[in-house]
Amino acid sequence: MTLPQPKKTGTLYGIGVGPGDPELMTLKGARVLRECRRVFVPKARDEGGSAALAIAGGLLRADALVQELVFPMVTDRQELARRWQESARELAEVLQTGEDACFLTLGDPLLYSTYIYLLRALRGILPDVAVVTVPGVTAFSAAAALTDFPVGEAKAPVTIVPTADDLRAVEEALDRGGTVILMKVGKRLEKLLDLLQNRDLLDQAVFVARAGQPGQRLETDLRKLREEGPEAGYLSILLVHAAKK
Repeated sequence: MTLPQPKKTGTLYGIGVGPGDPELMTLKGARVLRECRRVFVPKARDEGGSAALAIAGGLLRADALVQELVFPMVTDRQELARRWQESARELAEVLQTGEDACFLTLGDPLLYSTYIYLLRALRGILPDVAVVTVPGVTAFSAAAALTDFPVGEAKAPVTIVPTADDLRAVEEALDRGGTVILMKVGKRLEKLLDLLQNRDLLDQAVFVARAGQPGQRLETDLRKLREEGPEAGYLSILLVHAAKK
């Protein structure tokens, strides 16, 4: 008598969809997504849509089942951990049926992405889960291409900084020289402009918002941003050539 074999757990595919232009998705990401029926997408609030899904939606198979996971833009670590656990459980339920699942994320999955925390929570539930992470074009790579801004030259360092209300990390990065990539600008745009102006770096920087998405904006004269409200910093990046002290 042949005993029934235990059902194999499905594979999670984490797919970076790039910064906004669907043509910047990798061939591998597009292929995997076309082959996957269960698709999970993140969004920041219950109302509204998923930016990652808007980019990759044209590649979904006809019978795809899309499930939205809400990750609110809050700083409360307990609330965020609760959301990650809830979302990981939803993913685990699908994978335990033996079906594969894709999780879409903006940019690259392992660069300041919700995917990092989701994957960590999922492995807490399914320690041996099979995972394939498909890298994506980063937002700063797209911003550099859109503005012809060299990111790394010779032996000059490249520093990536997620900006915060305390700008000491930004100041330290500027002190090191080379290229400084300021991500997650958001409402801190005005403070960053002040900092760059005080260091005479406004003319050594470019600003890109919503790279490859509707409403894309490029600014090589950062003084024009002084007239903008805090919403101008949403989904934006500053690239700076910082003179070493």
